[in-house]
Amino acid sequence: MQLLLLILICMCPAVAAQHRLVEDICTAKPKDIPVNPVCIYRNPEKKPQEDASSPSDTETIPTSTNPRVWELSKANTRFASVFYKKLTNSRNANENIFMSPISISTAFAMTKLGACGNTLQQLMTVFKFDTISAKTSDQIHFFFAKLNCRLYKKVNKSSELVSANRLFGEKSLNFNETYQNISEVVYGAKLWPLNFKEKPELSRALINNWVANKTEKRIMEVIPEGGIDSNTVLVLVNTIYFKGHWKSKFHLENTKVEPFFRATSEPCPVPTMYQEASFRYASIPSSRVQVLELPYKGDDITMVLILPYVNTPLAEVEQALTSEKLESWLNSMSEVSLSVHLPRFRIEDKFSLKEKLQHMGLRDLFSPEHASLPGIITGSEPNLYVSEAFHKASLEVNEEGSEASAATAVMITGRSFPLNKHVFKATRPFLVLICEAAINSILFMGRVADPCS
Repeated sequence: MQLLLLILICMCPAVAAQHRLVEDICTAKPKDIPVNPVCIYRNPEKKPQEDASSPSDTETIPTSTNPRVWELSKANTRFASVFYKKLTNSRNANENIFMSPISISTAFAMTKLGACGNTLQQLMTVFKFDTISAKTSDQIHFFFAKLNCRLYKKVNKSSELVSANRLFGEKSLNFNETYQNISEVVYGAKLWPLNFKEKPELSRALINNWVANKTEKRIMEVIPEGGIDSNTVLVLVNTIYFKGHWKSKFHLENTKVEPFFRATSEPCPVPTMYQEASFRYASIPSSRVQVLELPYKGDDITMVLILPYVNTPLAEVEQALTSEKLESWLNSMSEVSLSVHLPRFRIEDKFSLKEKLQHMGLRDLFSPEHASLPGIITGSEPNLYVSEAFHKASLEVNEEGSEASAATAVMITGRSFPLNKHVFKATRPFLVLICEAAINSILFMGRVADPCS
């Protein structure tokens, strides 16, 4: 019997489920949630005393940040940088890439709830959960909830960041009560029984309709034909949506068509936005990159652009990317007066996670012979495994911010800019991140290789 894992990530509206077992998970304490995973992970290479002062005493934890939430955020950054490099290896240089590492981690954390043995250890290793302290590991789902609270319950009304989770399970099976409880309380993922055995196509249509309704019909047919069959036991769905308006917006009258110099194709014309203002920025000669932060209103969410120097291929920067290097770039920025040229673009991406995660070491979870997921279904059911994992994401950037829009420009014009100013001219391939500003938690990550497509 197989477990189908579906991960949907989209820049579309979604509404988080309500928690029933506690009044508010964001104010709850560990003792308020009397449920535990079926198996507890212990890193065999780490001695207990090594965890006593984790995170490192040399690190400066941001104000009003739980140290355990800080650990999880850093683990997500480590996973993001490794997975992103795996993804670039499967794409050509002219392909756009976009993904949400925090959403992938969250979905697989829900799978970890029912995992044991080598399957659990591989999940911990691939998603870098094994880099956190034993105390955080014991209560990882609780601190995931705290991280989600920090990310998705912002008081700022000028931007939206919303996530939703849902479980769809075969109705003839009895799902473990503890698994259901933790899924709903911590992740807001209620169980919806469906008839996979007798009506797999109808079940696929119902899930696709649920996704379409949550995304205002923007994401249709997310599960392809044949993606669900009579052996499917469980489908996990995660959605994440962000919409923000620039703190310093680009004025439409400054947008002109300029050539964008693609890596392996001829230049193409693209509407390019422009403004002069003060932004946090760094030029890093050792890595041959420029780094720019564009804050959204409210200052809690920012877009970070990483532009290689002229004659430095983006692929070279991508292959040298590490979480430590990325963190040092983000910390090196300071406020300067800057001329910014940024293409107006919309990128979409959809891919299977299975092969990439297997290459990273998550093999047992996808194996019918070796997967160990005893904590999901009660009784003596055949072993479960994950048959497939899907990921989808999209981003649109325009003069107002990051939101849906349509516009055209019809003429190519040069633009002059004052001397003695820093210039960030993104008219060649660049990296794009959307981050929670205080702890640099990466919500979305990708590259803009061809804004003309």
